[in-house]
Parts: sequence; structure tokens; C-alpha cells
Amino acid sequence: MKISVIGTGYVGLPTGVGLAELGHDVICIDKDESKIKTLQSGQVTLFEEGLPALFKKNVESGKIRFSGSFQEGIENADVVILAVGTPPDPVTKEADLKYIFAAAEELAQYLNDYTVVAVKSTVPVGTGDKVEALIRQKNPTADFDVISVPEFLREGYAVQDFFHPDRIVIGSNSQRAQKVMHELYRYFEGKTEILYVSRYSSETIKYASNAFLAVKIHYINEMADFCEKTGADIREVAKGMGLDKRIGNRFLNAGPGYGGSCFPKDTMAMACMARKAGVNLSLIENVIEKNAARKKQMAHRILEQVKDIQDPKIAVWGLAFKEGTDDCRESPALEIVQELIAKGAKITGYDPKASENARKILGNQISYAADMYEAARGADVLAVLTEWPEFKKADLDKLSSLMRSQKIVDCRNMLNSNEAFEKGFDYSCIGQTFKTVS
Repeated sequence: MKISVIGTGYVGLPTGVGLAELGHDVICIDKDESKIKTLQSGQVTLFEEGLPALFKKNVESGKIRFSGSFQEGIENADVVILAVGTPPDPVTKEADLKYIFAAAEELAQYLNDYTVVAVKSTVPVGTGDKVEALIRQKNPTADFDVISVPEFLREGYAVQDFFHPDRIVIGSNSQRAQKVMHELYRYFEGKTEILYVSRYSSETIKYASNAFLAVKIHYINEMADFCEKTGADIREVAKGMGLDKRIGNRFLNAGPGYGGSCFPKDTMAMACMARKAGVNLSLIENVIEKNAARKKQMAHRILEQVKDIQDPKIAVWGLAFKEGTDDCRESPALEIVQELIAKGAKITGYDPKASENARKILGNQISYAADMYEAARGADVLAVLTEWPEFKKADLDKLSSLMRSQKIVDCRNMLNSNEAFEKGFDYSCIGQTFKTVS
């Protein structure tokens, strides 16, 4: 099939490459000329495990191309996938749909034969109706259907999730469109659940899913606070909870709160939609408020370790919002760092993949180290803020020799607490009673 993907971000690019790998002819469109030039030169524009090899393979085979031209990409396409951003409105916090609507208006004029316009971006309920109306207004004779196909790709695991999805959701009341999508996703028949629902239900499923996971994260963080006061260990508690099949063990890692490009904006958008509908989603409203407060709580824990030190230096391990990605949007790590900066702290940060993206946000407010040991050199406290696997393997003897004060605030429970204590560190983590070295 001939597929057009509008948007080459963390959803659009892995989706386009994945569909090309399945044998479809794919063209990815983006208005960012520099991004298109980079992709055309054979380089990926974001970090995603396993993506470069698949990208190279399908570029060389000609199964995927890149263009800034809507006309080139849309004409003769069987399916047009909208994968553009829906950032939160800076004032109302509801999803900003300007990029969706702009793409719909532009693609409309190039529709000729029957085309399925599939909205993969996370959008409020009823957006499909508006996209359909915009296209119809711009091109009254166009033969098309608008459907909803929400994405469930985890950043850092997008390639894996594309080929091994938990489910595929298709929101459409059109049998004709469903047949096209059946052909597009034929590879997944018998491998996963393909769920056909109404467009409104499909648009809701992504929001409902992300809001639920955000609630789960906040719940385990509150349990971690409880454990710290009572002497229980949140890691043991979470393991015991996760063995219950009704609960499951995912999203039960206590930490500094959720972040990234999805959970913050989707919970806020869900809350906005509920208020407009006259529904009280008090649980989600509370989670949003308390998750924001948790970043400040983590920053306070770090500052407490250096409150008696003049001009303290703080080392930060991890700047991305989670491991496996270079994405710093709504990163808990950066929010904590910004809180530390506001208190006058001197910071050196390190991240295996996200330093450049962090620099775009923080500029020169902090220093950036080439490796984790360089970041820790001369530091009075080390804050572990992202769960990169390499941090688990840190040489604590080397770390101790480099730091000015042997203090660690492990906001991701990455290090072995017993080993840290044995090496002489004043070590604290999340969900355990804090201990200090006598």
C-alpha cells in the first residue's frame, strides 16, 4: 500500500519506518526543512533503540522517502497518517490542535482517489469530526474517511512496540475504511488484538489509558512516602503488589513523578475535556497537582544534603525524562534542575543521549559533562534523576574518590544501597527510611 505519514517526530518516524519494514511504500512529510534534509541524507533525527538500522535498510531499499511537499506525499496515497504534535495550550492546558487542523486543510486539496485519513496524534474527543469537516470544506468532492488510530509507542521502545503491540485500536464506523486498515495491519493478524470501535471511543482510549498510568505512578509514589515514614521498603512492597495479576508490575517504580511528552499533556487535556463535559475527574485533577509538587519535593531533598555547604556543587545523572530516549520535554529531571538553579545551585549534568536537547532548554545555566564521572568530579552531592542502566554499574570507589562530599540522593533507586553504605556514602533513595553514615 502507499502510505503517507505527516510528521517525523517520536511517533511519525518510527511508524513510517515500521510500515516500510512491513513492505508498504511510505513517504514521510514534514514542514521542517532542516529535518527533512537530515532524513534525506540518511540520518535519523532522534534517538530510538533499533531505529537507525531499520531506517538505513528501508531508505536504501527505497521503501521510505522524505519530503516537505504535501502534494508529493498525498497524491495517490491509500492512507494518510496524521502524526503531528498536539502540545498543551500555554493558558488553558487543553490540547492545541493547530498543527492537526493546518495539516488537514493542506492535505485536503491533494486527495484524489479514495483515501483513509488516519489521525494518530492524541486528540480530544470529537476532533475527527472537525478534521472531516475541514477536509470537506476545502475539497467538497474528495472521497475519503477520517478514522482514529491512537498510538501506543513508548519512547525508548517504539520499534519494539510497533512490531509487538499490546493492541491496535481503530476508531471508525466506515466498513470501507476498516477494510483498508485491515489490509494495512494484516501482518498483525493473530499476533495481537485489533480492536474496532467508534471514533469517539478510540479518541478516548488513549487519554483514558495514559491518565490511568499516571494515577498508578502517583499512587506508588505516595506509597513510597508512606514506606519512608514506617520503615517498609517500597521496592519490596511494589514487587508484592505487582505479583497480583489484577495490578501487574509495570509502572510501579517509585521516583520523582511522571513526565515526558504524553502523560503531563494528556492528563491535563483529559481534565479539561471533563470540565467542559461537566464531569468531575477529581482523581486525575489531584494527580496533576501532586505530581507537579513532587518535583519540588525531590529538589528539596537534594538541597537538604548541602544546606550547610557554602557554594555547593551538585552533580546530576540523567536529563532525559526517562531512559532510552533523548526527549527532554516535561522531563522531571529538568524540572528538578530548574528548581535547584532557582535556589542558586551550581550544577554539572550528564546524560548518555539527551545533553543536546537539555541544552536547548537550559542553555548555559548548567555545565554538561562528557561522562558520569566527570559530572561527579568535585561534587558535594550526586542526584540520580533518570534511570539509565549504566548508572547501576557505576564504580562507587571511583565515584567516592572524585566527589568532594560522599552524598547521593538516588531519585530512581538505581544504586545498591548496601554497597553505597559500605563504600562510605551518605545515601538516600525513594521509599526507604533514609540512613546516614555515622
